[in-house]
Amino acid sequence: MDFIVAFLKKLPWISIGLFVGGLVLGLTWGYVISPVEFVDADPSYLRAELQEDYMRMAIDSYRLNQDPNLAVQRWKALGVGAQQAFGAIQANPKNTDPAVVQSYGELITNVLSGEPIPVEKTGLSIVQTATLGIGVIVLLGVLAYGGLYLYRLLGNRGSGEVTPTMQAVEMSRKAEKTNFEQLGLAPPITQTMTTYVLGDDLYDESFSIDTQAGEFMGEYGVGVSEAIGVGDPKKVTALEFWLFDKNDIKTATKVLMSRHAFNDPGIRARLEPKGELVLVEPQSQVLLETATLQLLATVVDLEYGKGPLPADSYFERITLELAIWPRQG
Repeated sequence: MDFIVAFLKKLPWISIGLFVGGLVLGLTWGYVISPVEFVDADPSYLRAELQEDYMRMAIDSYRLNQDPNLAVQRWKALGVGAQQAFGAIQANPKNTDPAVVQSYGELITNVLSGEPIPVEKTGLSIVQTATLGIGVIVLLGVLAYGGLYLYRLLGNRGSGEVTPTMQAVEMSRKAEKTNFEQLGLAPPITQTMTTYVLGDDLYDESFSIDTQAGEFMGEYGVGVSEAIGVGDPKKVTALEFWLFDKNDIKTATKVLMSRHAFNDPGIRARLEPKGELVLVEPQSQVLLETATLQLLATVVDLEYGKGPLPADSYFERITLELAIWPRQG
């Protein structure tokens, strides 16, 4: 009994009390006082079976009004759930005319990408199981990414050592952002500074694109694409930056290369499948475009590493300014 009392006295009751109180207060606020309300949400928020019903109505509407713009607009309204809903209808047309389903699918294929829309050959229960599995994988990926980010940021803080990630964060904070309005341009939707520093082997930054109303438009980011030499830390010779647009089926990507890598046929051959190859130079600018977005990357700061490897072959540090605008026209 005395052992139990002593153990209870050692527990951090104040911290536990604050945690439980904060949890109760947060749940009360989120579910009772100010619950989340969806207003004018698009069909992509519907459950899978309701998305399938929406797709059936879109196909039936296309049978009566064969407007390709309207058909594609309704397809895109379902977002990533469009292909799953269409595959379920292909596998089980029910009262939907299979000929119209095929015609609708061919239209979407031709207009969007020319890539075939996968045909679901299994029942909806398997689709639901696969969706659940994908959701679990995504959740684990998010948790792993969060853990890696914290490790990058705080890995050596306990010893008082300044990590490369901490140096990069400080450099990005001090870098001066471009005032695009003074240049006669509209202010970007979002504008971010990101810095790679030699030794940050896990460098991989990504950012969300949201409207002022909170509507999700896509994501963008930059990470390590290629390293040269052996040993630690990695000698990064190329970075790749990318732009994902929820209204586009493909992610736009370009590869930013050191001078040595850009002139090396072997490295170029390995990186060409990833996207357009671009030579990195101080103050140079590179543009990425998707269906509705454009990203302007500016090389704010660049310094090459000095060592036994070829000159200008890997980055000591590089700071990029990433700005996003809606694509006009």
